[in-house]
Amino acid sequence: MTVYITSTGSFLPGPAITVDQVENVLGAVNGKPSSLRVQIQKANKIETRHYAIDEQQQTTHSNTEMATNAAEQCLDRGFVHREKIGMLAVASTQGDLPAPGMASMVQAELELPEIEILTTHGICSSSIMALKAAWNSLRLEEHDAALVVSSELASRLLKKQRYEAATTSTFAAKRIDFSTEFLRWMLSDGAGALLLQNKPAPKGFSLRIDWIRGFSHAHALPTCMSVGSAGRPEDTRTWQDYDTYAEAEQDGALLLRQDVRLLDNLMRMGVDGYLRLVEEGVSKPREVDHFLCHYSSHHFRNKILEMLDTAGAGIPEEKWWTNLYTRGNTGSASLFIMLDEFLRTDEVTVKEGDRVLCFVPESGRFNTTYLQLTVVSE
Repeated sequence: MTVYITSTGSFLPGPAITVDQVENVLGAVNGKPSSLRVQIQKANKIETRHYAIDEQQQTTHSNTEMATNAAEQCLDRGFVHREKIGMLAVASTQGDLPAPGMASMVQAELELPEIEILTTHGICSSSIMALKAAWNSLRLEEHDAALVVSSELASRLLKKQRYEAATTSTFAAKRIDFSTEFLRWMLSDGAGALLLQNKPAPKGFSLRIDWIRGFSHAHALPTCMSVGSAGRPEDTRTWQDYDTYAEAEQDGALLLRQDVRLLDNLMRMGVDGYLRLVEEGVSKPREVDHFLCHYSSHHFRNKILEMLDTAGAGIPEEKWWTNLYTRGNTGSASLFIMLDEFLRTDEVTVKEGDRVLCFVPESGRFNTTYLQLTVVSE
């Protein structure tokens, strides 16, 4: 059974936040402006982004609300009645609640009755896991339509109060180490949604899903991006192993961290995975018309280009398209938000038969995912 993306939607909370406004929203830790912010923002080249918190660090939209808003837009643009949706798959790094799964919460907000649900937990690639599960469900003819949503609300982990509460260990001197501060200036909030059906939309373009593949390299390297650990190799406790949650917070075990020394491995593994697909004949670089790559920072763009070119599998830069610089890095929601804008932008001419290659790497423990879409019409 062939499956198509027949509608898309997205939601970005609040006004666009410029680079100079970011610290006003997240807050200056202990009242001191960051000495690293400008350096990190200069490397990622993100010009504007969105947050679901305000300048008082109060939440303006929950993760469930953002996901629901993106889903509502997607459904409103679609050509299928809600009661025909047989499956709801929702991805996020962290829902509003540790339990139940976020799909349950989104289903309730959307008032979708008696459907199959799936919550995928991870980081950036969790959206592709959710998409593949829904795709396979339609291919098996279990359902005629499925809704896939991904939403991220990183800013609640990045506000100043989280860092100020970490008063012991390396934070006793009122400083933040680079691996802990790095993601403050990288991540932002947003949600995206895709409607999958077993036939193209009756109007406009649809995207046929040709294939979806993924390779996890969790066996090869240590954890790169995480939240919930003590952040020290000699301390194997997680946030749930402390006597109290307050103790875990004070020790910095609830802070989001990225071991930036490992990030180059993600790019290398991502390129290696794509070369494997080329060798298998699954993907042919010369036949790619558009390349949507979720890279977290402009810093990595040239590295990916260079590695692909060196391997003889280069995709010309004029075929690359991203909205990283204006929408920010929204983690697992990035590709869905990207696809929604890509189909509506005047920057690119999309025509029937165009092949769209998508690449979503995840730095949590190095999961790399790929998919190819073909533009079709009824």
